[in-house]
Amino acid sequence: MKLWDKGISIDNKIEQFTVGNDREIDIHIAKYDVIASKAHAKMLQSIGVLSAKELEQLLEGLNVLAKQIEEGTFVIDEQFEDVHSKIEYELTKTLGEIGKKIHTARSRNDQVLVACHLYYKENLELIQAKVKILFDTLLSLAETHKDKLLPGYTHLQVAMPSSFGLWFSAYAELMIDDVFLLNAAFKTVDQNPLGSAAGYGSSFPIDRELTTQEMEFSTLKYNVVAAQMGRGKNERTISAALGSLANTLSRFAMDVCLYMSQNFGFVTFPDELTTGSSIMPHKKNPDVFELIRGKCNKIQALQTEMVLITNNLPSGYHRDFQLLKENMIAAFEELKDILDIFNYAIQQVIVKDVDLNDDKYKYLFTVDNINTLVVEGKSFREAYQKIGGEVQDGSYIPDTSKQHTHMGSIHNLCLDKIKAKFPH
Repeated sequence: MKLWDKGISIDNKIEQFTVGNDREIDIHIAKYDVIASKAHAKMLQSIGVLSAKELEQLLEGLNVLAKQIEEGTFVIDEQFEDVHSKIEYELTKTLGEIGKKIHTARSRNDQVLVACHLYYKENLELIQAKVKILFDTLLSLAETHKDKLLPGYTHLQVAMPSSFGLWFSAYAELMIDDVFLLNAAFKTVDQNPLGSAAGYGSSFPIDRELTTQEMEFSTLKYNVVAAQMGRGKNERTISAALGSLANTLSRFAMDVCLYMSQNFGFVTFPDELTTGSSIMPHKKNPDVFELIRGKCNKIQALQTEMVLITNNLPSGYHRDFQLLKENMIAAFEELKDILDIFNYAIQQVIVKDVDLNDDKYKYLFTVDNINTLVVEGKSFREAYQKIGGEVQDGSYIPDTSKQHTHMGSIHNLCLDKIKAKFPH
């Protein structure tokens, strides 16, 4: 069944190519198409297109489909192009002529658009909730290990003293920036596009404020052309936000892989969280974090894909937009799994004692030595040159006595302030 069927047969090869794998992808938005169809039916009844009895029957039919979707028994068979045609078919099969009225004053264009908006809204909230769980885990780890020092690096060279508390809470606070972007993306899609139809509205006196309230959007996308042009723009905005979070997680995963290696040896994990080698019996590989890194890098590439698919398209609908759904939905599902496994694994991290008296860390404290001389009255440049000379002639002795007390430093992590900053 095709919602645009005019009784003309279409070439099988053309149909296969144009439908693609929409059936499989649309399972993810089926729930939201039902939600939007309920709101649309209520609106049609309010303007006299449907009777109260017809509305009641349509809502009953849609509730049956919603239950099937929730239970996982809803299937989009090969005879259907997409979820929209499947739902209308099921309503018509059950209710006859009443089912055929559900598409009045809407197009498949605004139908899929509003379903995607609802999917994006709910999943952006789910992502943010999972970020908050990981955020809390990292702050807890920072508190637990705040007194354990760790070498800090620049250019992958030993630089200055850091700590596990500083490391864990750094990634926690970075995720706050990611949530700011997630919230911006949420605000972008929290606008009801239903009623824009094919992008030019309808001659029916539809009540778009009613559907906005029914679906719990905060506002309307008022201009019908603007609503249609949101297709692609929404995905570009969301993919940027998902990519920002993925970047944070990828960098964190890279740190974990680096710090697990024998050359660093700062952290390890229980054996059951690692994998081995088919040839080297001693291996304890951080495969989970390597896969997190790789998957997150794929997600970061999504924004480029969304830009290239939609770049320079004129106003109005184009079939190119069909290609946006697959990898957008895949990125959401992947990122939710990544956040879950990251939180699960990092909770089991084993923080090792790092001997900062080891000779390779000898120069971690050169800046502290300089600062001691400055406090004693030397200018910074003079102190810098003196300590630099000691490093060169081998007479340097580390000063490990300094306390870093300013806000956000080793000995003043401000964990309570970071926690309070997380958006609510």
